[in-house]
Amino acid sequence: MSTIPEIATLVQLQEAETEIVRLKAVLAKVEKDKIKLASRLEQFEAAVKENREDLERISKSCRDNELEIKVVDERIIKSNETLRNVTTNKEYQLLLREVDDNKKRKDALESELIEFMDEKERCQSILDESEKEFAQIDAQVKSEQAEVEKQSSQDRSLLDEYETRQQEIGKNLDPVLMERFRRIAKMNNGSAVSRAIDQVCMGCFMNIPPQLYIEVQRGNELISCPQCSRILYHEQE
Repeated sequence: MSTIPEIATLVQLQEAETEIVRLKAVLAKVEKDKIKLASRLEQFEAAVKENREDLERISKSCRDNELEIKVVDERIIKSNETLRNVTTNKEYQLLLREVDDNKKRKDALESELIEFMDEKERCQSILDESEKEFAQIDAQVKSEQAEVEKQSSQDRSLLDEYETRQQEIGKNLDPVLMERFRRIAKMNNGSAVSRAIDQVCMGCFMNIPPQLYIEVQRGNELISCPQCSRILYHEQE
């Protein structure tokens, strides 16, 4: 390891920063996973709702149809009763035609009702199946959500630990150097300090000029990679 004390502190700071960046990425993914799980459940719930609405619509059609059949049937009964009291042939023929029309309408309604009942049975079957599937998915998703929440809770605790550790380490650094660290870390996705091996920066994997590499090996001052600006350190194998 390089000889100046700041390097050792910066390496410790980088180790904490690396974990902080990793944990933040993990937690960000967890949030996306939670959204996906919730969306998946919502899709199944929406499908169940749609199937339920389909059943309600066809059930209403059945009720309306049955009600109209009842009304038409009452008309037929009333017309037949009136037929017994008519006194003219013209009235008799009109009532016969009315009874016939109502019977035809009743037959059509009854045929339609059979179709409605078949459709209602089909909708009920689809709803039952979708509710069963939703119950299974609901239990599965909630189990997955609980596991994700458990893991994210652990990761959040670990993140708090590393952030606290980083703050403690940072107290040992000059504020100007700490600001330099943060600026470089922001430029390189959390990586501000990198080891140099065989004249190569292990942060960007670009070559380091020979004279500059010698200075890094000596460790008498803080040297930055000319390519990525990371602070370089050398550690003997």
